[in-house]
Amino acid sequence: MNILITGASKGIGAAIAKELLSIGNVFVTGRDKEALKTIGAKAFCICDLSKDITNLQEFIKGEKIDILINNAGEYLYSAIDSTQPDTVDRIFTTNLITPIKLISTAVPFMKKNKWGRIINIGSISGVMGEAYASIYSSSKAGLIGLTKALALELAEYNITVNTINPGWVDTELGNKSVEDSEFTKEELIECIPQKRFVKPEEIATLCKYLISEEARGITGQGINLCAGLSVGI
Repeated sequence: MNILITGASKGIGAAIAKELLSIGNVFVTGRDKEALKTIGAKAFCICDLSKDITNLQEFIKGEKIDILINNAGEYLYSAIDSTQPDTVDRIFTTNLITPIKLISTAVPFMKKNKWGRIINIGSISGVMGEAYASIYSSSKAGLIGLTKALALELAEYNITVNTINPGWVDTELGNKSVEDSEFTKEELIECIPQKRFVKPEEIATLCKYLISEEARGITGQGINLCAGLSVGI
């Protein structure tokens, strides 16, 4: 198995990469070369997913990637009328357009071998919506729609497509998102049924399961890993 994880220099992506080292050839991409070196992956590709991704697409073809984990994403907390058009373009490119392009690059090899796994890391904000995060929420909601449609399209090739929707995650990005919002971390935790942030390792373990043959019947699903946040308060 040749596995590619995007946004793997830290946080959720790094946790996923480290968890999967034992089951296949792990390849990672991100913007921080020094951080990627610490993962222990077979190889890495430096790429900014909001810009030109030609080098990453060639990397996918060259390494014959058959497990693609679209983890990289960017959060934005901003009123819709205060959000600049170039910011909208950047968020949608990173969170939705680039994953589409990477999937379309990887799928021919998966089809040829009649096996593949695609896992998109979405967000509970894409399931429920989040005030002042409409651009982020809608880009992640797009991943959920993409997942459902592609699961149908690729099922005959033994390729599964799923989205994991984390809630608040205990990472640098998660904590920065708290700082960008109008709430304290303590106030947010009070709104989470389990009264805690999800650990990135929990998401990594779920990825490992979705890759396994035991999970081959799971496709087209959006799995909410959110400590109960999607159920209610």
